[in-house]
Amino acid sequence: MTLLLDSHVLIWLLGRPEYLSPPARQALSDPDNQRFVSIASLWEIAIKVSVGKLAFPAQLDEAIEHSASTLLPVSVAHAGRLLGLPFHHRDPFDRMLVAQAMEEGLTIVTRDRRFTAYGVPILAA
Repeated sequence: MTLLLDSHVLIWLLGRPEYLSPPARQALSDPDNQRFVSIASLWEIAIKVSVGKLAFPAQLDEAIEHSASTLLPVSVAHAGRLLGLPFHHRDPFDRMLVAQAMEEGLTIVTRDRRFTAYGVPILAA
């Protein structure tokens, strides 16, 4: 399985893995599954840390390494996919994750139920 971690999943994986559902913990620990973290998620985390809304347990580069994830950049194709998305979800970072998942064929690991409206594969966190 090829997984795209939502921001809160990365945060929980690093500091509160017990918050993750058993299926999510199992999938994230399976070495056969490839894990991606979007640059959009790191951008969201950085903004929340800088305005004092979030305490993050690691440096961003350490977070990618510790989660055994690959950084997923935002591409022109992702932005193009975003243009056609309906507004089931207003959060720009989450909308980018949906566009990336659609474009790359990824399963989003999230607890956000609003992602289901887009028809992308979801693994409940």
